[in-house]
Amino acid sequence: MTETTTYSRVAVSDAAAGLLRELTATHGKLMFHQSGGCCDGSAPMCYPVGMFLTGPSDVHLGSLEVGLDDPIEVYISEAQFEYWKYTHITIDAVPGRGAGFSVEGPTGKRFIIRSRMLTEPELEAFGLGPESTA
Repeated sequence: MTETTTYSRVAVSDAAAGLLRELTATHGKLMFHQSGGCCDGSAPMCYPVGMFLTGPSDVHLGSLEVGLDDPIEVYISEAQFEYWKYTHITIDAVPGRGAGFSVEGPTGKRFIIRSRMLTEPELEAFGLGPESTA
């Protein structure tokens, strides 16, 4: 039997998953858009679905499974993705207050990004390996 490995560009910490479950109970289904520098630097911005509209220049990074019926989708602008395409991000939550419009603002916690470079197998899976023209 052959085992298939699935790679993702985005993950969520336990702290962020817990906060997302709490926020979903208050705000309904949520989504993230990775900020490109406005509002809160490069913080991940969390919105109720429908409050922030993605467009054709947004890239879907992946889905976060946090123990809800529906996964939480994560997007980034195409221009920002060009800078981050070799990076795996983990959305985390820490004490503090962000300066943006993200829904966690009043909770005394804020979402942050922890990042690392993609591994060789991940690069190959995403078509970014040494033999790729990407």
